[in-house]
Amino acid sequence: MHTGRMLAGRAVVLLSLAWSAHRSLAIPQIAECGLSCSQGFACESRVNWNIFNSFCRPPPSSVSPSVLEALTLSTAMKCAPNDGCSLLLRVRASLVLHESLRGLEACSMNLDTQETQCQSVRVSRASRHRQVGWQLQVHFDCFEVSVAQSLYVTLRTVPHFCGVQLDQQYHVEAGKFSYWADRSRKVILVQVPEAPGAPDYYVRLCLKWFTCDDVGVPVRVTENQMSRTVSLPYSQELPCLCLEGWFATPDAVRMQACPFEDETEALWDAIRYHPGDRALSWEPACPVSGHVSLCWRPGPGALCHNLEHSGRPAHRRVQYPSVDTQPRLCLKFSTSRSSWVRCPFQEGHFQAWKMTVRPAASQGHLRVTFFSPSAAHFQVHLCHQRKKWPPACRPGPRATTHAPASVSWSDFVTDLAVAFVDIPREEACVPNTCIQGWRTDVTFSAPHQLCDLHCTATQGTAD
Repeated sequence: MHTGRMLAGRAVVLLSLAWSAHRSLAIPQIAECGLSCSQGFACESRVNWNIFNSFCRPPPSSVSPSVLEALTLSTAMKCAPNDGCSLLLRVRASLVLHESLRGLEACSMNLDTQETQCQSVRVSRASRHRQVGWQLQVHFDCFEVSVAQSLYVTLRTVPHFCGVQLDQQYHVEAGKFSYWADRSRKVILVQVPEAPGAPDYYVRLCLKWFTCDDVGVPVRVTENQMSRTVSLPYSQELPCLCLEGWFATPDAVRMQACPFEDETEALWDAIRYHPGDRALSWEPACPVSGHVSLCWRPGPGALCHNLEHSGRPAHRRVQYPSVDTQPRLCLKFSTSRSSWVRCPFQEGHFQAWKMTVRPAASQGHLRVTFFSPSAAHFQVHLCHQRKKWPPACRPGPRATTHAPASVSWSDFVTDLAVAFVDIPREEACVPNTCIQGWRTDVTFSAPHQLCDLHCTATQGTAD
């Protein structure tokens, strides 16, 4: 038995190693194994297996199967200076104490060898009478197990009442690794666990969708390999970029960690513009739940106002056809955590149209002029500013007779297409009034807006 413990100890001794400066998936360690009850209960442990408790008896009518409330399992490690390390199964159980119950018994059976270990706890007679109806929590920590072992764990009452039992299958955790993301070099360093006599070990990077798809080729680490550290390069810090590690055996349990799972910033940069059909698209590199819309940002740092009918769910690829390439036209992404704005045309290498407002040749009017590198159609509205968005807008006055609200190009000056529309000065030159213009020959356009003109001799320009 001692030899088995030493072998298990050697097999998992390096699983306890965690790089103190790095994020770790090491198995938790305990100083001593033992059995304990929740505070206030007088309990004692019984390690020997009582074969007679495997036979059940009919429960009293007052004992319900729900007196056993919970059974949870986990793996821990105990290391001793002269005895190596050993893996332990931790059993957590809770029940509602009944006057006819003397305690609890937990049994663990190895599904490969059928070997069974049992531990029991007894509650003192005085405690049973004094604390009937109270919740009793019991921790069993001394089931010795091995790497990658499959177990069947049973929890039952003492005495064992028929139908009052909890069962659970459990696979002993193995192959856990430590890792560190070196952002400056864009590599993830993985410390592979060492287990003498165990099969080779695989490590890979993958993108986690419904399954985890390979990013590069999995790295195989052999048992006699000198270095247990693997360097895995990556290109982007994505929330679904994950590490996987597993032993080279059929149906091996895979350990997984996602170093950047809380970082969604990079997801919003996957924006593409297609000049041929003027389409703007975004496709997430990872699963995401949220909302995307086009918005108009009047200036740097200003609130980005959503464009009507542009909202889309952000689960998969989103495409907007026929989009105006204005620097103020942006994409807004919203999730349950926060919102982000990306303005793909603000870099300046996209040719944009301009709008100016100057006194018109005809007295009593202002001339709104549009300059564009290509033919386009525009529309002008007068808007009344208000605190709540959007502003109240209406078509320009007398638009159908003096100046059509929709104007198209007729003259060309130095590679620029030019068009204008005149609007009455008395309508535009009042406080809290804006002149707003945008393209009408595209599906989505960001408006230009000039407000509170005061009708000075020289008026403003909107880019």
